[in-house]
Amino acid sequence: MTTQAINSPKLVMGHPAPPLVVKTLDGGSWNLANQIPQNYTLIVFYRGQHCPICEQYIAQLDHKIDAFSALGVDVIAISGDSLEKAIPFQSKTNTQDLKIGYGLTVEAMRRWGLYVSQGHFDSEPSVFSEPAVFLVKPDGRLYFANLGTHPFSRVDLDLLLKGLAYIIPNNYPFRGTE
Repeated sequence: MTTQAINSPKLVMGHPAPPLVVKTLDGGSWNLANQIPQNYTLIVFYRGQHCPICEQYIAQLDHKIDAFSALGVDVIAISGDSLEKAIPFQSKTNTQDLKIGYGLTVEAMRRWGLYVSQGHFDSEPSVFSEPAVFLVKPDGRLYFANLGTHPFSRVDLDLLLKGLAYIIPNNYPFRGTE
């Protein structure tokens, strides 16, 4: 097996988030630059329709939307899936309130420093991103990043909610800035 070196940035917290624009299943377009949350924008990148762990995680995320919203956190889940794959995924996960973005390009995956995988099984797309979670402040600066390399490498949503409940009122500083 040969590997090819790929240039993918290491994002630094406290610096501006890369641009991000995706289409959404509600028929619109979502642009990170236009988001003005009370406290944070939570961006959850997921592998796609082919991933059963993504189904569970995105369904859990949808059930916690009100808890994130109560903390002033706006949420979107994004994959590289096409519209034709994103629609049945939304139906299968029975998401009601979660905004779902689709069509993330490999270029955008790399710009965000996501781990990108090549499909090895018939059910997988030829290329897709591994899971990642980012928090972006209202001014567009990155606050938190957690990047996974496998389907089971995900942020615990309850722990994230507890962390947010602490950091928001305590004006917790940026980490990972050096």
